[in-house]
Amino acid sequence: MQASSYLVEDHHSLPDLPGVYKYFNAENELIYVGKAKSLKKRVASYFVKTLGINYKTKRMVKEIRKIEITIVDTEFDALLLENNLIKKIQPKYNIMLKDDKTYPYLLLTNEPFPRLFPTRRMITGRGTYFGPFASVKGMNNVLELIRSIFTIRTCRLDLSPPKIKEKKYKVCLEYHIGNCLGPCEGLQNEQDYYKEIEQAKHILKGNLGVPKIHFKKKMQEAAESLAFERAHYFKNKLELLEKYQAKSMVANPAIHDLDVFGIESDEKSAYVNFLKIKNGAVILTKTVELKKKLDETEGELLLTAIIRLRDQFNSESLEIIANIPLEEEFEGLNFAVPKIGDKKKLVELSLKNAKYYKKEKLLASGEVQDKKNRVLRQLQSDLSLKELPIHIECFDNSNIQGTNPVASMVCFINGKPANKEYRHFHIKTVTGANDFASMKEIVGRRYERILEEAKPLPNLIVVDGGKGQLSSAVEALKEIGIYGQVPIIGIAKRLEEIYFPDDNYPLHIDKKSESLRLIQKIRDEAHRFAITFHRQVRSKNAFNTKLTDIEGIGENTANKLLKHFRSFKKIQEANIDALAEVVGKDKAEKVYLAVRPEGDQIDERESSSTGDQ
Repeated sequence: MQASSYLVEDHHSLPDLPGVYKYFNAENELIYVGKAKSLKKRVASYFVKTLGINYKTKRMVKEIRKIEITIVDTEFDALLLENNLIKKIQPKYNIMLKDDKTYPYLLLTNEPFPRLFPTRRMITGRGTYFGPFASVKGMNNVLELIRSIFTIRTCRLDLSPPKIKEKKYKVCLEYHIGNCLGPCEGLQNEQDYYKEIEQAKHILKGNLGVPKIHFKKKMQEAAESLAFERAHYFKNKLELLEKYQAKSMVANPAIHDLDVFGIESDEKSAYVNFLKIKNGAVILTKTVELKKKLDETEGELLLTAIIRLRDQFNSESLEIIANIPLEEEFEGLNFAVPKIGDKKKLVELSLKNAKYYKKEKLLASGEVQDKKNRVLRQLQSDLSLKELPIHIECFDNSNIQGTNPVASMVCFINGKPANKEYRHFHIKTVTGANDFASMKEIVGRRYERILEEAKPLPNLIVVDGGKGQLSSAVEALKEIGIYGQVPIIGIAKRLEEIYFPDDNYPLHIDKKSESLRLIQKIRDEAHRFAITFHRQVRSKNAFNTKLTDIEGIGENTANKLLKHFRSFKKIQEANIDALAEVVGKDKAEKVYLAVRPEGDQIDERESSSTGDQ
């Protein structure tokens, strides 16, 4: 089929024939694929009509720069071609099935004495694939049934005639327990083996009636020959088949081959259930979600699901039933919306599955939000807060014996870290190790800045520490005039006690409480952030001190070297040329002579490069 291209302004020249149209944007990217009974009328509707077209469709039309069409014989051919193109290219404005699973198949190999085993990879030439199966459990049930009824080998031996004649193999345990008839030793001929394979194929295709008739006939023949033990053997096989079929019997056995669909939708998505019926039994069930892209109707969504699910699960049924009608009619397919009887019950069952899937998806999508709100509500209750603590800020100090004092503030929004709101603080007004004064300084600086920038205050302030740190933070809030506007608490590490301002007795929250775990998580994050920053500052200061002690080397030069070489050891290992590239020749010589490890000699090449003799 040859595709023809048109500019947008030439859309009126399209033929009045069935086919597929493709829209391309300015980057020649395929953005939409559609099918039409009349290409001319369908494409024109996008550019002529303005009323009643939703925003998404208008946005797509603005992007269209080129149109390609492919003419086909029938509308049904157009539908199949459209489905193949969407599945292959996945244009951004087309409906997509939200289903990224790799489904299992059963592979019947094309080797001598074929094997049957599960796989998720389809490789051409290996054999015949049956499926896909909507679930591993369903596939295993079929495989278990076949292996319990037929004696199909499970080994990986090469059972070519020459190998069997050479007597290369011995029978295994499967032979001794009756699951295999020993073709590896020539105890079963290939013709008899293939008879069982043919019966197994009927089960794999969902036709349980054929093997049932086969085993019933074998049982009667054995009984007539007075071989009652053998008759009982076939009777057991027949009962296994009937038991398997009874598990999924939901309709009149007279319903032979039928596809059932039920659709339930909301503003954003549609949920479609597919039931595959064979001989009155459900042999496959699958429910999918379709996200609306261009405000599609339920009928359009259902049609998309029917084509793609039938294609995905290789259904060739000529009869389809559903809970809503389709606008299109397709030659060779019988589509109906049953009003009474067993078929109506099947549609109701399918719709029930679609509604249940929708309910589960909506619950799952809100699960995180519900849990998050539950924890915040619990925290609000435990701390007797007036507002839900959506915005929480926590402070922590860090220093070692008063050196390099720093602090941190972390921010949690809706119970999750808001990393962009994290802040580091260098302690400016406090000398030595004074956690209380440091806490007062950073809390004061933080909220003075917040007030200056007219940003919203948090719903809760947490201070890492006990009564002393909390009192210092309270003093800072009082000095800037916002004490009482924001709840503030302190958490002491030793017993995980919660302290409130002006209250001598701490609050003990249940150690298993989710609200306490949230406070601990916030506190631990503040501590981690402060420690990390303190290590960086301490390392930088220690590095700078070693360099700034060198005569003629200041802080700016030290910072340049730090940024370039990353460590003091690398500066010690660098030659004068490398140092000179960063700070110039004169300073490089001073640094080079001062930082070299004791006893290290300057080699002649380095000396000549600096002019030293």
